[in-house]
Amino acid sequence: MASKQVLIVDDEPAIREMIAVALEMADYDYLEAGDAREAHALIIDQKPDLILLDWMLPGVSGIEFARRLKRDQNTSEIPLIMLTAKTEEDNKVQGLEVGADDYITKPFSPRELVARLKAVLRRTAVQGMETPIEVEGLRLDPVCHRVTAKGDALNMGPTEYKLLQFFMTHQERVYTRGQLLDQVWGGNVYVEERTVDVHIRRLRKALEPSHHHLVQTVRGTGYRFSTRAP
Repeated sequence: MASKQVLIVDDEPAIREMIAVALEMADYDYLEAGDAREAHALIIDQKPDLILLDWMLPGVSGIEFARRLKRDQNTSEIPLIMLTAKTEEDNKVQGLEVGADDYITKPFSPRELVARLKAVLRRTAVQGMETPIEVEGLRLDPVCHRVTAKGDALNMGPTEYKLLQFFMTHQERVYTRGQLLDQVWGGNVYVEERTVDVHIRRLRKALEPSHHHLVQTVRGTGYRFSTRAP
């Protein structure tokens, strides 16, 4: 099986080198870019399997570049991990809000980086069943990785897709945030429970206007996917 290719976007050569060594040891291919412009050219030309993106970049910031990538249909489904020296919770949540699948706070160990990278790639891969599921005109086809609402294609990120796939195959039952992290994100992943709320909001937005009501909040417990009124 071909190695996964990771794009490292950081303006510090020493950081890029440290990450490159860690990726090589874990049998990943890699590309390097020092700013958003260089990174965008590589993304369009090479279509990497995952992007490691520094929050602070010269010119266009990492957070703004992430926002642009997630808005573009051609790049929106590429998994994205933010590299940041910012430890404040609001900044972490901001990174997730624009579409990042995870964030790693500097300084980090090569071992942690590879573990987080593997977890993101694992949860964004198409896994499990191959039979399409349809609920009230909302159709998820795992073979072509496509979601439609009454025939119209919906645009959503890989984590939202995985979350919807889990919900549609486990309808009516209430799941806590911790259970959703285990089922959708996988075990041994460094992700806070608040991350679930961020992705639930993004999933509902992707399902608007006709199907967002299917993802229901159960106050004090968690979430469920249901065709019944809350």
